[in-house]
Amino acid sequence: MTHHYLGLDAGGTSTRAVVVSIDGLCKGVGKAGSGNPTSAGVDAATTAIRAAVTQALNAAGTGQVDGAALAVAGAGPAGHKAAIVAVLADLVASEPVFDFDVLAAYFSGTAAPDGYVLLSGTGASAVRVEDGRLAAISDGLGWLLGDIGSGFWLGREAVRAGLAPLDGRGSATLLTDLLLDRLEISPVAEREGGRTGTLVAATAALYAMPPLRLADFAALVFTAAGADDQVAAGILDRAAAGLTETLAAVRTPDVEGPLVAAGSVLARQPDFAARVAPGAVVAYDGLAGAAVLALRHAGVVVDDAVYRRVTSSLAQLTEV
Repeated sequence: MTHHYLGLDAGGTSTRAVVVSIDGLCKGVGKAGSGNPTSAGVDAATTAIRAAVTQALNAAGTGQVDGAALAVAGAGPAGHKAAIVAVLADLVASEPVFDFDVLAAYFSGTAAPDGYVLLSGTGASAVRVEDGRLAAISDGLGWLLGDIGSGFWLGREAVRAGLAPLDGRGSATLLTDLLLDRLEISPVAEREGGRTGTLVAATAALYAMPPLRLADFAALVFTAAGADDQVAAGILDRAAAGLTETLAAVRTPDVEGPLVAAGSVLARQPDFAARVAPGAVVAYDGLAGAAVLALRHAGVVVDDAVYRRVTSSLAQLTEV
């Protein structure tokens, strides 16, 4: 009888699940919306998690797995974890193990037990990994208090800089037109309550969105900076400085392992990734790492050979 395990990588943008056999072969994958119970809400997150897991099980041709490692952002509170365990009770034979989503990101880039990962996706953090465990972390404090250099941070700065000229503040920037185009708002000459109609319409549209949706505007910064916009270039300078400082906070001479760059911002912007994490291995999502965590928690030694089986079999599944 072949034992199968579930790896889950659930973040603020999407949830991905993979079923992996004990020998490191990935058999099925699934994908759904945000699985972060803090930002998306418990009901929406658990619905997405079950949907992704069910897809992966169906693709693997099995109705249940022997165990699971769940890397779920925002699942710190006990109530959140209990809700996730309950929604998976009939799909996982044993009690699932929760692990850090940043470890899934790390092991998506390397099998080495010691090293570092710099993450910039919806959120941002840096982690030192020792013996396969999280040894130190910097930032990752969430969109309200930290996550400097993250997709949310970049998107918020893009929106602020784009709105400022409409409010008579700040320097002229391409970000204004890019923002209005993205919001599908045409310039309005009339004033409302002392403000331009354009600003009123733009702020109304932005406040109608959940706060984390500001991460959707992160790409505007790279577009504008690529056109030599100095305001956008300044935002990238601040983001790079913040991420560099975050990574430096977890560095130690005692750990010389590899550096992994992960998260949607660093995966989609290779020049920026090279700037803040020179020489890093880029991990394009956390799914391979979730499979590795599932195997490690099942007692499997994930050496280079097993790791290659995980990544190569997963690549075949995700290419379809």
